[in-house]
Amino acid sequence: MILPDVIPLFPLPSVVLFPRMPLPLHVFEPRYRAMVSDAIRGARLIGMALLRGDWERDYEGRPAIFAEGTVGELAHVEELPDGRFDIVLRGLREFRVEHELPPRAPYREARVTWRAPAPAVLPAGMRAAVVGQVARYLERTGRPAPEQDLLESGVDDETFVNFLAQHLDLDALERQGLLEAPSLAARARRLLDVLVFRLEGLRQHGGVADPSRRPH
Repeated sequence: MILPDVIPLFPLPSVVLFPRMPLPLHVFEPRYRAMVSDAIRGARLIGMALLRGDWERDYEGRPAIFAEGTVGELAHVEELPDGRFDIVLRGLREFRVEHELPPRAPYREARVTWRAPAPAVLPAGMRAAVVGQVARYLERTGRPAPEQDLLESGVDDETFVNFLAQHLDLDALERQGLLEAPSLAARARRLLDVLVFRLEGLRQHGGVADPSRRPH
């Protein structure tokens, strides 16, 4: 697929999309209903971006967003009788917002550059290291996962890392940090760092990590 230079933006306060991952969304605001309608008739692409800072003060306008996001392709669309949509996006590629376009639609649009495809294979031993930390973290938080099942899941390394990045109970800023990693190996290393940090927080606070502290 040839990706366009200009895409619509769907900024949300707690959603970070990763390539290859599905993302179900319920679309009810008029501006984003218009965006979905236009995407259906166009390239079927929507750029997901994370809101940042004091976004609540200008949510109806153009609050600040992180520059790095992921474009998703409309994989499923259901238009409801009242004009709302239930959609599923499938993550395609990471982008960087170069600048936003002057308003010409109810929703925001941006000119973007696309991350170049990079090797989607982890260095030897890194996948097993991630599996080990994930298993320890899930067990420590009361959700044991069979380590061997994770290690032998049969999915490729990119899907493996991005699935964990999107579905583990991380906060939005932690996910954004993973998304901004410049390579798959760097994303896996950052995920390891986050899990090690959280495990240490759980150890120090008797099972409850301190949310005010984050790894740098």
